Amino acid sequence: MSRVDETQGVAVLKSINSNPRLVWAAMTAAERLGAKVFGLDLPATNNLRQIGFDPTGYVGETSLTGHWAAKKALEAADLIIDTVLLLHSPEQNQLLAEGKRMLLVIEPPEILARLLPTEDDKRRVLAGCKQLEAAKKIEVFSKAGTEMSALLGEYPVIPEYGFSEEPGRWDHWGSGFLFTWSNEGSTNGKIVIDTGDILYPFKTYAQSPIALDVKDGRIVKFSGGFDAEHLESYMTSFNDPEVFAISHMGWGLQPRAKWSAQLLYDRFESVGMDGRSFYGNFLFSTGPNTEAGGTRNTACHMDIPLRRCSVLLDGEAVVRDGDVVAEDQIAPALMRAAAE
Repeated sequence: MSRVDETQGVAVLKSINSNPRLVWAAMTAAERLGAKVFGLDLPATNNLRQIGFDPTGYVGETSLTGHWAAKKALEAADLIIDTVLLLHSPEQNQLLAEGKRMLLVIEPPEILARLLPTEDDKRRVLAGCKQLEAAKKIEVFSKAGTEMSALLGEYPVIPEYGFSEEPGRWDHWGSGFLFTWSNEGSTNGKIVIDTGDILYPFKTYAQSPIALDVKDGRIVKFSGGFDAEHLESYMTSFNDPEVFAISHMGWGLQPRAKWSAQLLYDRFESVGMDGRSFYGNFLFSTGPNTEAGGTRNTACHMDIPLRRCSVLLDGEAVVRDGDVVAEDQIAPALMRAAAE
């Protein structure tokens, strides 16, 4: 689906922390498709400011940072299979700007098999993108207390459907959602992370509600019990006011992703694409916006998918109480189930 053939050069980027099964499978698959494939083995990232071992827990600085020789090698490839995680790094942005295709493959094989992308996944996500691109305002509500609004149009809309078939395209196998960034300073209201919503990179379900007061695009107050105190303490520990900025926001459209899956995997085994992609979630994040061409380059990046939200674009609901209602974004399998 990423259009690998005998005319293509494929680089598999790896480190000692990469899953060796994924590296072997990527090398073998590219070879079977006739591509000229090579592996590029880099040292693991070792930043003393990083807390924990999750690769999404400290973003922007990677083992490719300042490594001109390795970057030169990657420039020779048409497609880069990333088993390290270059996300949010300047080097990734530079490679994409040069027309390189990139596919992040980091989840364990069982998740990759279950979330194997399809053309219908792409169609559904692109249909959502078309609607989000046309919108000037997004509003999000929930019975838990979320009441948030933001203006749109300053930044691009990004689709993720699991394969990378066009020059300059990045994707993540296991995805199935779309997102954009609100206009700078325009996000206001309250976001309530309810019990059962997921916090990444913690990879934990909230055990109690966390209320975030958002003013002019930034979190200005945390309210709640232990979960709120823990989240605020973690973000504050980066000693960077930019971590409190609201980053990308959008909704999940992958019906094979499971909200309940997180507890069934070791925390170091999966980065949590089930939670980020499950059908009907509202996913918002904090921190960097360099992926969209912005200047906010901060190492702390929280991804927080919420359940049971209503998402409105210019007053029209695309998700209502956690159910996708935009007709062109409803998965065929769910349409058949509803009809039966």
